[in-house]
Amino acid sequence: MKHGGIFENSSLEEKIRDLEEKSADPELWNDRSQAEKILSELKREKKRYTSWKSLHKDFQDFYEIYNLALEEDERELEDEIEKSITLLEERFTSLEILELLSGKHDASSCFLTIHSGAGGTEACDWVSMLLRMYMRWAEKHGFKTEILSLLEAEGGIKSVTLQVNGEYAYGFLKAETGIHRLVRISPFDSSRRRHTSFASVFSSPVIDDTIEVDIKPEDIRIDTYRATGAGGQHVNKTDSAVRITHFPTGIVVQCQNERSQYKNKATAMKILRSRLYEFYKEEREKEKEKIEKEKKDISWGNQIRSYVFHPYTMVKDHRTNYETGNIQAVMDGEIDIFIKEYLKLAWAGKV
Repeated sequence: MKHGGIFENSSLEEKIRDLEEKSADPELWNDRSQAEKILSELKREKKRYTSWKSLHKDFQDFYEIYNLALEEDERELEDEIEKSITLLEERFTSLEILELLSGKHDASSCFLTIHSGAGGTEACDWVSMLLRMYMRWAEKHGFKTEILSLLEAEGGIKSVTLQVNGEYAYGFLKAETGIHRLVRISPFDSSRRRHTSFASVFSSPVIDDTIEVDIKPEDIRIDTYRATGAGGQHVNKTDSAVRITHFPTGIVVQCQNERSQYKNKATAMKILRSRLYEFYKEEREKEKEKIEKEKKDISWGNQIRSYVFHPYTMVKDHRTNYETGNIQAVMDGEIDIFIKEYLKLAWAGKV
């Protein structure tokens, strides 16, 4: 089976055989971390292979039924055939997207940070809307989410960091990094005027502990503070929240979801390692401007996607030019088509 040069059956079978040989090596478990990594990859590639094989078989079975219905003019099967076509298309699209995820850390879980930009109260409300959109998307895909830090502000959220756990979470969400622009009639404006708001989204992979990222003690400052938001009386009594500033890059991360300052510090360091890994990778590839998207002016001219509620409804991705008028579905987490179109261009080296 071969699809557009993306999926190649023979190369995948060869990869699975190679991983099976490695997993059968009795010396493998001398390094437990490496062994678990190989077994995880083997399981992932086998699932990938069997999914395509199952789809191919089901398509062949459907094709036979379809031809039989044509020959015997079985019009009462039209509804069933249309449903089958829809299901096959959905399965194909899901598998096609996975074939576009070939980056080193695409299979990893993801840290997703959203910051409010130009627009004041409107922008803070916009962050809340984006957070809901991504949490709904994650729920539809069976990913688990955890809010690691949350800075509330008038009208909504100033900034939030979300951990999305599940295979390929980062591979999908890396397509969301950039500036997101909202145009709507403001619910905060008594004159019902149209407002434009901006928010930045930044994704980075949850990398394992075997990947070394050099963080010098003199390069960071660790601050503790009292957590805000949900959490009961505890948030007002102890300085359990942790913020870490990395001076050389200007990256700031924070965590406040645990009652223990020690646990929050450990999680914040993990987020910092992830962010620095992405930063230095991009720097090595002479594409540092991509990793600097979060530091750009979060305003006009830098957006990757526009969400227009008024005077018409439209969501348009400015990188791929894909657009849809069903803005409510998008805000309910239906963003797979935007991700797919971006990944197709990225796979072809056009973005």
